[in-house]
Amino acid sequence: MRKRLFLSTCMLFIFSVGFAQKSDTPFKGRFENDEYQVFLLINLHGQDVKVPGQDIYGELPGYLGKRYNSFCWLITGAKVKSSTKASVELINEYGSEDLEATLTLQGDTLLTLKQGEGSDIKVPNKGKWQKLPSTLTFRRKSH
Repeated sequence: MRKRLFLSTCMLFIFSVGFAQKSDTPFKGRFENDEYQVFLLINLHGQDVKVPGQDIYGELPGYLGKRYNSFCWLITGAKVKSSTKASVELINEYGSEDLEATLTLQGDTLLTLKQGEGSDIKVPNKGKWQKLPSTLTFRRKSH
């Protein structure tokens, strides 16, 4: 009986620590949109994300990338407004286009990017530029 109580207490402690850590950094992780094959890799809290193969940019709050392609939109500025809302500034990797956007968390798994002022987000797709919708929903990828 004591062994079962001890194990139950340990498991409760481990789960509570895990949930506490997630709520401290809700805008951190990899979020994917399968329809457009794009993803967001972000850490708006620590702002320590590096773009693979592009060390020249240093550490950033994150980036929007395209699967199977090295093109990306860099998040150059970020402000967490609440546990569910943040604003970000993005530029394409050429520096020729920029925009402001809002990120909204819905629960722990869904994140919505809503484009605001500035350029439209375009990513390469089969040799052409594909304009992404002004509102995109991403799902958190499990580790």
